[in-house]
Amino acid sequence: MTTVARAEGHADVSALAAQVRAAEQAFSKAMADRDVEAFASRIADDAVFFGAKPLRGKNAIVAAWKQFFAGPQAPFSWQPEEVEVLDSGTLALSSGPVRAPDGKQIGVFNSIWRHDADGVWRVVFDKGCPDCPCRPTQ
Repeated sequence: MTTVARAEGHADVSALAAQVRAAEQAFSKAMADRDVEAFASRIADDAVFFGAKPLRGKNAIVAAWKQFFAGPQAPFSWQPEEVEVLDSGTLALSSGPVRAPDGKQIGVFNSIWRHDADGVWRVVFDKGCPDCPCRPTQ
């Protein structure tokens, strides 16, 4: 279990944000590595992933997402650009681009992470959206 120093009742949010960023990167790497078990380990048992209809619970999410692990190459990838953690150190948001295999941005993801009692950050809510044509190009 990871311990983060607390000052005046608040968590060290910069250290926790680094943990969440690493968790999100490991989550994405599981997709790239085609490792559905590693992917599943980052999802809370009571998670909800949004899509055409919400998927409720880790088992339903993993069952629906197995299709994305079927081929030799991941159909998309993602990396966090923004990570914010509550001062309580219990919840965090990660957000960033979703990219096609050719690197073109095709969407944006938003994930809410919970710092579970065992010290592991797990996704509790996940929602993606298509890329916005009004977004400034970089």
